[in-house]
Amino acid sequence: ENGHLLPTTHFVTFDVTDLYTMIPRNGALEALGRFLVKTSTGGKIGNLSIDTILKLARLVLDTNYFVYNNKYYRQIKGGAMGSAFTMTLANVYMLEWEQPLIELQAQQGEIYGRYIDDVFMTSNMSTNVIHDKLDWMNQKDHKHIKITYSVDLKVEFLDVQIENHHGLLKTSVYRKPAAEPYILPYSSDHPHHIHMNIPYEALLQAARLCSDVYTFDKERLDIEIKLLLNGYPPQFLKYHFNRFFRLNQVLEVCTELDAHKYQMLHQKLLYLPTRREKKYQRQTTDENDNSIDKQWNRKILMLSHTYESGPSKNFRREFRKLWTKYYVYKGSVVKNVRTMITALNNPSLNDLLVRKKPPASLLTKMEILLSPPSSKIESEQDTEPKK
Repeated sequence: ENGHLLPTTHFVTFDVTDLYTMIPRNGALEALGRFLVKTSTGGKIGNLSIDTILKLARLVLDTNYFVYNNKYYRQIKGGAMGSAFTMTLANVYMLEWEQPLIELQAQQGEIYGRYIDDVFMTSNMSTNVIHDKLDWMNQKDHKHIKITYSVDLKVEFLDVQIENHHGLLKTSVYRKPAAEPYILPYSSDHPHHIHMNIPYEALLQAARLCSDVYTFDKERLDIEIKLLLNGYPPQFLKYHFNRFFRLNQVLEVCTELDAHKYQMLHQKLLYLPTRREKKYQRQTTDENDNSIDKQWNRKILMLSHTYESGPSKNFRREFRKLWTKYYVYKGSVVKNVRTMITALNNPSLNDLLVRKKPPASLLTKMEILLSPPSSKIESEQDTEPKK
C-alpha cells in the first residue's frame, strides 16, 4: 500500500526454458479440452464444437513443417516458434501448471503474475522455503517444464527493475547488459512522424516505469544520449522532449524536477492502456463489428504510397495539390471527398535477403531426401514406413 513493503519482502522471478518447443502435445491438448469445457457455452466456442477445435489443434501440431538445406523436416515435439496457436496452447497449459503457485500466493496474500513464460511473485517466507517451493514446482513436470528462478530484494522482470529498498518499492527501466545503444537512426528512410514519435514513446516508457523523479531524470538523460548517438539533432530532441512535458502538463518535472508533479504523471500514465492493450481492444471491437454489414463511406478516399527520401518525400502534399486542382471544383461529384494518405515503409534488408518460404521447385519435388534424425525434429524420410 502506498508503495511500501515489508523490509523482508522478497521478489521472485522465473522463466520457463524453451516453453513453446517443450510443451507436451498430448498433455497440452488435454489441458485445452478441460479449458474449453470450463469456458464454453453448450459445448461450443462460437460455432465450433469442442471436439472440432481439438481436432483442428491436433492437425496444427502434427503438420508443422520447415525446410533446411533443401530438406523437409517435420516438428515432432512441442509447437512452432512464433505461432499464434502455440502461444495460446502454451498459455492454457501453463494455466494448469501454475495453479499450486497461484493458490499459495492467494493464501499468503501475495502477488503472482505471468507473461507467457516469465513469472513475477512476491513473498515474505524465508528464502529457504521459497527455494523449496520452486524446486518442487521444477519437479512437477520435469520432462517438459524447466524453470530458472531468482529470489532477491532486487530483480529484473521484462523491461523493469524492481527493488525493495528498506520497505520502499523502487522501479526503473531495465536493459540487458549486452544491449547496444541502438535506436532507429535519424537518417533512416522512414516517414518523419516515426522519428517524431520515438522521443515521446521513450519518455512515456520511462515515466511509467521509474518510481521517482530522480530515476526518471537519469533515464531521460540516457534516452537523450542514445538518440544523439543515432544522429537525432539536438534542437529536434529539445522540441520533442518539451512536447512530452507540455502535452502532459508537467513542465515543472523538466525544469524543476518537481517530485509531486512527477508522481501525478507517473500514476496517470501507469494505468493508461498500453499500445498492445489498445491494439487488442481494437481487434476485439473489429471482431464484434464483423457480424454487422459495414457501409462504404463515400466521403473518404483511402490511399497509400511507399515512402522514400528524395522526389517522393513530398508525395502527400503534391497529391493534395493535384487533387484540389483537378477534382475540387463547383459541380464535381468528389469535391467533398476527404483523402486519407498513409505512407508505407520500404522493405528492410531482412525482408529482401531472408527467404521465408522455400522455392516452388522444392515444394513440388517428390524425391525423398535422406537426413539424420534429431531429438526434436525429424526428416520426412524418417517418417516413411519401412518396406
